[in-house]
Amino acid sequence: MSSGEIVAIDGSMGEGGGQILRYSLALSALLLKPVKIINIRAKRSNPGLRPQHLTAVRALADVTMAEVIGASVGSQALMFKPRRRLGGSYKFNIGTAGSISLVIQALLPALLFAEDDSTIEITGGTDVSNSPPIDYMRFVFKPTLEKIGANIEIQLKKRGHYPRGGGLVVLNVRRLKEPLMALNAIERGEVRGIEGLSHCVKLPSHVAMRQAKSAEELILKETGIRPRINVEFYETTKDPHLGPGSGITIYAVTDNSIIGADALGERGKPAERVGEEAAVKLLSELRTGMAFDVHMADMLIPYIALAKGRSCIGVSNITLHALTAIMVTKQFLRRDAFNVRESNGRGVICIEGISYLPQ
Repeated sequence: MSSGEIVAIDGSMGEGGGQILRYSLALSALLLKPVKIINIRAKRSNPGLRPQHLTAVRALADVTMAEVIGASVGSQALMFKPRRRLGGSYKFNIGTAGSISLVIQALLPALLFAEDDSTIEITGGTDVSNSPPIDYMRFVFKPTLEKIGANIEIQLKKRGHYPRGGGLVVLNVRRLKEPLMALNAIERGEVRGIEGLSHCVKLPSHVAMRQAKSAEELILKETGIRPRINVEFYETTKDPHLGPGSGITIYAVTDNSIIGADALGERGKPAERVGEEAAVKLLSELRTGMAFDVHMADMLIPYIALAKGRSCIGVSNITLHALTAIMVTKQFLRRDAFNVRESNGRGVICIEGISYLPQ
């Protein structure tokens, strides 16, 4: 059963967007602590809950038997009272091209510590703006979490682009029987290889090929390393939900970590520019010499806070997203165990984990 003490979260703090909602719900569901969130997405042009946020709310409510007040589009206040972390098999449909990756972010912490293993089918957007593409989750996020003891599988069944969505992802989660392990990786070490995946749907196959080629050429020129970027294309699919759309995710496998970058195609945006954009992002990350890219850094915060022992991670840039993740996590753990050091934009985040494992 959940604790009687209610954690109060002001959604206008830090970056003031949907991240605060997702992290608050994730930690509430994980720790079985009731949470009240106000000023939801206060710093966005359309504040309050949107359909994609409601999917995360309802999904977590299902897997934790939670009592929920305020779960409606536009609501700027929400009460969430979880009871149990059930695990099991579920199907969730965002109903739009809302990001599947962000729903996974909200669900995964509780599922790792659930009573049973879980299989979750999520329908929505796999490659949409302002969120990690599903290939980043498969090739960067998943193996990084595996380093600290998580056992998860992310299966891409069908891609879904804006505005139709219709993508399908299956998330399999093996429940933990031991606490997560600490993660200590400040510098990346040597780059051992660069890989990636370029795709297009309901577009000529050469679009995906040109994206890959432009990224490969720029990376080879700058690093001397020839990337291996696979190409996937679906020119003639009859599925009414799919495409058109394209994107590329590339990642560097280093001694101590995996560093990722991505870019999405847009109407009127040349395929070559999409590939170059992803390559420029990756090269910028690699030049810092740090172990983790800006997106992986804030995604790791809740996990290393739960881990056994002290973790220190090197970050290419301490973003407002990362600082906001720390603010929310502190509210739930009721302890000041974080240390953030920053120099010339680069940073190191250290935290003493709580060795969390449900009784």
